[in-house]
Amino acid sequence: MTKFYNRRTFLKTAAITGVGALVAAGCGQTGQAPAPTDNKPVVPGDFKVGVILPYSKVFAVLGEHITKGMELYLESVEFTGGGRRIFLIKEDYENDAQVGMRKARKLIESDKVELMTGIVNTGVIYALRDYIHNSKMPMIVSNAGGVALTRAQKSPYIYRSSFSAWQPSFPMGKWVADNVSKRVVTAAADYGFGRESVAAFKESFIAAGGTILEEVWSPLGTNDYGAYLAQIKRANPEAVFCFYAGSDAVRFVNQFDEYGLKKDIQLTSAGFMVENDVLPAQGDSALGTYSGLHWADTLDTPENKSFMKAFEERYGHEASVYAVQGYDSARVIVEALNSLNGETGNKDQLLAAISGVKFTSPRGPFSFDPDTNNVVQDIYIREVQKIDGKLRNVVLAKHDQLRDPG
Repeated sequence: MTKFYNRRTFLKTAAITGVGALVAAGCGQTGQAPAPTDNKPVVPGDFKVGVILPYSKVFAVLGEHITKGMELYLESVEFTGGGRRIFLIKEDYENDAQVGMRKARKLIESDKVELMTGIVNTGVIYALRDYIHNSKMPMIVSNAGGVALTRAQKSPYIYRSSFSAWQPSFPMGKWVADNVSKRVVTAAADYGFGRESVAAFKESFIAAGGTILEEVWSPLGTNDYGAYLAQIKRANPEAVFCFYAGSDAVRFVNQFDEYGLKKDIQLTSAGFMVENDVLPAQGDSALGTYSGLHWADTLDTPENKSFMKAFEERYGHEASVYAVQGYDSARVIVEALNSLNGETGNKDQLLAAISGVKFTSPRGPFSFDPDTNNVVQDIYIREVQKIDGKLRNVVLAKHDQLRDPG
């Protein structure tokens, strides 16, 4: 259990890392966010939206996909809502909370935006939370899933259109206990979101009669998982539940297979571990993995098919869950403006309009829970299968309209 990468692992990991580097280069490594799609200057009467996302460094791919999803929807309504032009002012927070605070201050105090959206990292939104709250700035979080944001740190000014860490993992616990095994090891990256994901899984898994044999924690950015895989093997589980994302997900899934654990231990996870952004680099090592997430590219609905087709035609590659989140965030803004006929002078009315937005998304029915300001959504239990030579997440079961418990 101490071998190094072989050539196949190296090439796969390089492939996913290279994608991130290319996207980051396209967005500007110096923190320069992409320009507005229509390239027209802001004029009086425009509804100015501050978009604060990582356009460089490690999470550039996520920022790029969220932005593409936003702009795809806004293009479909000609960048207008409630009779007003929607103008996006984009800022790169470079995966850094201090930079994020500086960019948030610019957007709120200098650019005078009326609403903000974005943030990928849970740590960054936690760092910005009090400033956004005290500024009374309406904020639609389009990714960061830390549960405190809709619990102990809930703010009436902050809504989340993506997910809470609890939502994708909680349904997996009971499903794994009922359909896979009641003897499980958990393995995850050792930081807030990883621990929140494992806690959500354990909540329903143990209630369904499951036993956690051992918990395995590895640092973010681990290159060689040999010692952690040996720990899993010694516990002799029938299944393992994981949370990893990005290059960590590529390395863990590939090494899990290469070290021979896949043949005896069923791999299950929060869906980010085997989402479209990493599946190509994981290859057949990901086949058969069960995961929970709020979207799947194989959802057979008119809304998802239309979205998938439009996204690929517009950008030349397939969408991801992050693009769906951007698409829906933009729609929330437009629907709220439409309900107010563009009159946003009363902030309480704007917040009420956001709270009342409901529609059918590519992911399924979409609404906000007034108790948490978190999205209410279906969660899908999926299996990685190969369809027409491509790896896809095929839906096996669905948990209808799951609300974060707050």
